[in-house]
Amino acid sequence: MSILTLFVVIPALMLLGLWLAKNLNQVRGVMVVGASCLLALSIWLTIYFIQQRAAGNEEPMLLVDRLPWFKPLHIEYAIGVDGISVVMLLLSSIIVFTGTFASWQLKPMTKEYFLWFTLLSTGVFGFFICTDMFTMFMFYEVALIPMYLLIGVWGSGKKEYAAMKLTLMLMGGSALLILGILGIYYFSGASTMNVLDLAAMHKIPVDIQKVLFPFIFIGFGVLGALFPFHTWSPDGHASAPTAVSMLHAGVLMKLGGYGCFRVAMFLLPEAANDLAWIFLILTTISVVYGAFSACVQTDLKYINAYSSVSHCGLVLFALLMMTRTSCTGAILQMLSHGLMTALFFALIGMIYGRTHTRDIRELAGLMKIMPFLAVGYVIAGLANLGLPGFSGFIAEMTIFVGSFENADTFHRVATIIACTSIVVTAVYILRVVGKILYGEVENKHYLELTDATWDERVAVICLIACVAGLGLFPLWASNAISDAVGPILANII
Repeated sequence: MSILTLFVVIPALMLLGLWLAKNLNQVRGVMVVGASCLLALSIWLTIYFIQQRAAGNEEPMLLVDRLPWFKPLHIEYAIGVDGISVVMLLLSSIIVFTGTFASWQLKPMTKEYFLWFTLLSTGVFGFFICTDMFTMFMFYEVALIPMYLLIGVWGSGKKEYAAMKLTLMLMGGSALLILGILGIYYFSGASTMNVLDLAAMHKIPVDIQKVLFPFIFIGFGVLGALFPFHTWSPDGHASAPTAVSMLHAGVLMKLGGYGCFRVAMFLLPEAANDLAWIFLILTTISVVYGAFSACVQTDLKYINAYSSVSHCGLVLFALLMMTRTSCTGAILQMLSHGLMTALFFALIGMIYGRTHTRDIRELAGLMKIMPFLAVGYVIAGLANLGLPGFSGFIAEMTIFVGSFENADTFHRVATIIACTSIVVTAVYILRVVGKILYGEVENKHYLELTDATWDERVAVICLIACVAGLGLFPLWASNAISDAVGPILANII
């Protein structure tokens, strides 16, 4: 089997190790070793992919392998990666690694928490390596189910309500997805569920495509915070424990954009062209609405959650523009936002763990008390508002430049409206930074608080290095993504 299978085998071995672990140190040891192996594997895969492209290997998918699984329905364990999959696997491994250290002090039931956390990670990795629609859907469900318990048991605030709302809305999206997937399989007349084979056959009638496209795009779009199906996201983020918020916003929401592009638009190209304007309106609303909603929040997690709605809206917005530059920007935004929002949620969780509040009206002067965490928060904020030198600037500029390549008035007006989110983002980021980090300490009990511990510093430094690294050296990711976007767009346009 392909080496890609290790992305599923390693988390499975981690689950076994956690089940056998007898104490907290063994649990932590299993997580660190497993997360380190996944990170090393994803870095090796990234280097291997870049070397293959530099050597002139132009195959659309590398490390392809297929194993028949359920022959009556032509379901296969089919795997392979292109530039999009490679950067998503790298993102996922970084978040799992840093999320492990961000949860170092989590109690109670640490073992059970990491079991569900690892199961969620297994679904994410499996989804990104699979090219068979049914297997993708299976791993998609594996990634969603643990969220209910991770939020409902280890969360905070209205955790039962948030967990139930998230689960019901995402399961509703899954119901649409399975109908769309079965529709594609049936109406294509094919004897396969492999995405690459189905795209090459191109047999689904246009009228049928227009019926199936909303099922697939909305099904995945629910997870990508598509308006008006985004309402689960702020509550889910706000109630989730720190590492779950990191993985949820940093990686899980990217499954939505990835699925919309890889399945909905790739397999139903005529419908994508005919119906894109409808979803373009909805994604433009997501971008602007999310930014303005973040401005009026007082809870740090809700601010970042609505910010995620806006930034994930930009991903779908850029994909629907259907230019090579905009789609490359969309995937860069997935990578950039995953790193930035994971850094934000990690820092918010660390601040909350000390102050026991996320209300910005009760926080002030934190720069004097916990300078390491405060500086990290400033860096995360500057990256989020698109300061040059950080990943956010590269991703957003690529999106807006690519979107403006469309010559018609409708697309350009939508691009101009979406650009207003940049200004609004700067407003709420700078407002929060000024409010909670500077000024006089109002609560004297905060003067006794400590700064970041070693495990928290590991998580924060790793994420800052990745955000700055992608911002300063973006070409390796941009080139890999652009090469993968080309064949998909050729099938759509």
